[in-house]
Amino acid sequence: MCPLDGDVLERAENSWRCAHGHSFDIARQGYVNLLPVQNKRSKDPGDSKAMVQARQRFLDKGSYQPVADALATQLFDLNLSSLLDAGCGEGYYLRRIVQHAEAQQTPLAVAGLDISKWAVMAAARRDSRLTWLVASNAAIPLAGASVDAVLCVFGFPVADEFRRVLRPGGKLLMIDPGPAHLIELKQIIYSDIKPKPDHTPALDGGFSKIAEHVISFPFELTRHDDILDLLTMTPHLYRASSEGRAAVSDLDQLKLTADVRLRIYQ
Repeated sequence: MCPLDGDVLERAENSWRCAHGHSFDIARQGYVNLLPVQNKRSKDPGDSKAMVQARQRFLDKGSYQPVADALATQLFDLNLSSLLDAGCGEGYYLRRIVQHAEAQQTPLAVAGLDISKWAVMAAARRDSRLTWLVASNAAIPLAGASVDAVLCVFGFPVADEFRRVLRPGGKLLMIDPGPAHLIELKQIIYSDIKPKPDHTPALDGGFSKIAEHVISFPFELTRHDDILDLLTMTPHLYRASSEGRAAVSDLDQLKLTADVRLRIYQ
């Protein structure tokens, strides 16, 4: 849908156009930018290029593959035909889901959106077959009641918009950190760690939780660069003190805990 007037966008060669003449070019990498300037809160919103590159390198090493595999398994138990990844980042989880669908020979229409142009650009470079959009969860450029499920991985949920684009009975899958997620890293970079409660993220009315799964496992980083990538790809990079960042920069090995919660709402 056109982000300026809400009209339907139609594909016309290398652009998407609405009946009122608004046109949005498809970038050479294969994505389209549907985030109007007036909807940006900064000149370059979302994850930076450095954060995206660090996350891509880290995820390519497979440390979070158990999370992606668990997500794909739970998603396909729901028998869905369409999925929006709201906050897709560089596309790691959505690509794993599509690979699972192809292996199961299950038709699945997907789209991924992110407010970071760097993230969407990286995602499109990896798989230009999929629909990638630069857009915000606060104004999703999809028609109402148009998707079976919305996925939000370590993201920023906007309940009203998620409800709007979901079909009746549609599912919302959210992955959030658990209390012990990356606790070993936090112990290095923070002088004081406040206990993180294991609670369900607050959602506005209209959603009910139908399932919750704990995904927890140890993993180890054995390269200095991998440890720096993990720090760079997270908000901890900006929250940590200079002493904490310096302590991490001296490490060549680090044993860690992945602890996340996969919650499914309807």
